[in-house]
Parts: sequence; structure tokens; C-alpha cells
Amino acid sequence: MSTDTAPPIWEEPVRGTFGDPSSLRLTGVERMRATVRGESVPPPIYHLTGLIPTEAGYGSSTFAMPVTPWLQTTVPGLITGGILAFLADGPLGTAIMTVLPPLGYMTTSDLSMSFLRPGTIESGNLVGRARLIHAGRSVALSEVSIEDSGGRHLAHGTSRGFLLTAPGAPELDSSNGGRPTYETPDPYLRRPIAGAPIPLETWRRITGLEALRGCIAREFAPPIYHLTGLRPTEVAEGECTFVLPASQWLCSPSPVLYGGAIALLADAALSGAVLTTVSAGSSFAPLDLKVNYLRPVTPDGSVMTAHAKLVHRGRSMAVATAELFNEDGKKIALASSSSMLLARPWSEIASTADREAPEPG
Repeated sequence: MSTDTAPPIWEEPVRGTFGDPSSLRLTGVERMRATVRGESVPPPIYHLTGLIPTEAGYGSSTFAMPVTPWLQTTVPGLITGGILAFLADGPLGTAIMTVLPPLGYMTTSDLSMSFLRPGTIESGNLVGRARLIHAGRSVALSEVSIEDSGGRHLAHGTSRGFLLTAPGAPELDSSNGGRPTYETPDPYLRRPIAGAPIPLETWRRITGLEALRGCIAREFAPPIYHLTGLRPTEVAEGECTFVLPASQWLCSPSPVLYGGAIALLADAALSGAVLTTVSAGSSFAPLDLKVNYLRPVTPDGSVMTAHAKLVHRGRSMAVATAELFNEDGKKIALASSSSMLLARPWSEIASTADREAPEPG
């Protein structure tokens, strides 16, 4: 059986654990340092993408994630802003967590990203370094810098978290039972890659709207779909809807869905709304992404939906907004983004070292 006909990864039995509740008896920085030392079984999101904490201090946290072809969407070689936000959410949240006392935990209120350079398949290991900016009695703020393996600054982000206290925790368990072994590599390490981006020669002759319609018809199925289930379901000029299964694969040690996964879904819909207006041979570059989280999402396999609309399109810039819902129709997040419109093909974007300022409109 070929890789393309195998069951999608997000439908496979999940790997990893969702964290040890007894660890809440430790301070936040002790929890993070134990994770960095490998004293706990990695969560599902590590097995899916390779996202992992590498350093932790009081008020600081660093995560790394390898750039693999599995992270590609429709354009060959490029890594979307949603992937950078996916990485950023980890260090942003845990930088806040490191200053919490025993039984303390946090929940993310919002995530804001500014994109500075395009990420590419050649970016190597992405590294997110976050630090605490402020921590009050109930609210804290952190910031993160995202770099590639060459030290190039790709993005900057901030996040606000609500500080909470658990009513209690079980006694500490000194044994993690050892790390389980698996017969196949973790998803992000597997080869060959399932699916493929839309070829650059195809992008020269089709519009963005035609490309998205091809994805809906399954004429195109990029690797990120096979990895996570992220895909478009409806498009019209200036509008786009994406869905993403709330899979257990998208969990950090927290028992709810990873906030970076929700940001990934939001970015896909927002970028899709812009893409519906892009002509053949043209492209766009995302400038920022803002997500407000309204309620937690249970990782029960139900489908999340993001519907985005273009609210402005000028000669050089487009702005879109999105609403995200769970399968019950309850709103889980609001998002917005702006993008720079470019009169050059996608093939030139991956080689752009520095983002050019748009010409006056």
C-alpha cells in the first residue's frame, strides 16, 4: 500500500501522555526543568511534530521544532505563519508557567504574531525563545522570538495568560514508567512524505481560488492534511472555511487542545480568504496574526471549523477576520490577520531574505 492510500496520521492511535497531575505539587520552573531533563514521557504533540522544550529558567523558556516536509501546505518549500504560531505558543505559555507556585497553572487568553521573514523547508530547526514580561496576581504577559537554524529572525510574538490555582493534586509519582517504544518512526520522521504541495508550474497558471477548489475536490492534498487533517471545505471570492480534527495528537501535557493548533487553523482560513483573490502568477506574504481564545477545546476527535472573510483588499494590503467554532457550534476563538499583496510568483518568495516594504497604494 502506498503512503498516499494509508490511513491519515491523525486517525492513528495516539502516542505519548497528557502529563502527570501530581507534577502540580512542584513549582512551575521545577516542572519545566524536569521536562527538559527528560524525566517525563513526551506529550502527543512531540511525537507528531518534534516540538520539544530545550531550556527553562525562572521567567524564560525555549522550544525547538524541526522543519520537515510534513509541514508544507499548498506552496512548495514555504512554511506558513500558522506553523510559526504553532511553535510560539509552547514557549510563550511555559515562560509564564515557570514563575508559578505549586498548584499554579495558566490558560492562554490571546496570541499575537508579527512575521518578519518567510520560513522555508531549508530553515532547519526552528527555535522559539520566550521570556516573561509581566506577571500580576491573575494575568501575565510573555514575548517570544522565533529563529531558524541560521539565526535568522523569522517572527516575534506576545501572549497573555490567565493565572489560576488547582484545588489540589495527587502525591508526586517519582516513576514515569519509562518511555514506550513504537514499531514505526514518529510521524514527523517518516518517509516518504504523504501528499505534496501544488507544483510551482501549476501556480503560474491557476488562481488562488482555483487552487483551493482543487484542494476541496482532493485534486491536491498537501502534507499538512495527511499529518493533521487540516483542509479547506468551502471557498468563494473573499471567503474561506477550513476544518481541523481536535485530535489527541494535538495535545501538549495539558488535557485540552494545544493553543498553537487552534492558531494554525485560524491562519489557514485567514490566508485562504486572501488567496481567493490572488491571480495566477501572483502571491502574498502574511504580516501578522492575532488570536483571541474564548473557550478550551476537548481533544475528542470532533471537528473544529474556521470561517474567514476578507474585510479589506487594497493594491498592496489585505485584511481578514475569522471566527472559529467547535463541532457543537460554540465559538472557540476569534482571529484576524493582514497580508502584503505581491505581484510576483510564489517561486520568488522562498528565496526572499528580507521582507520588502509594500509600495504606496
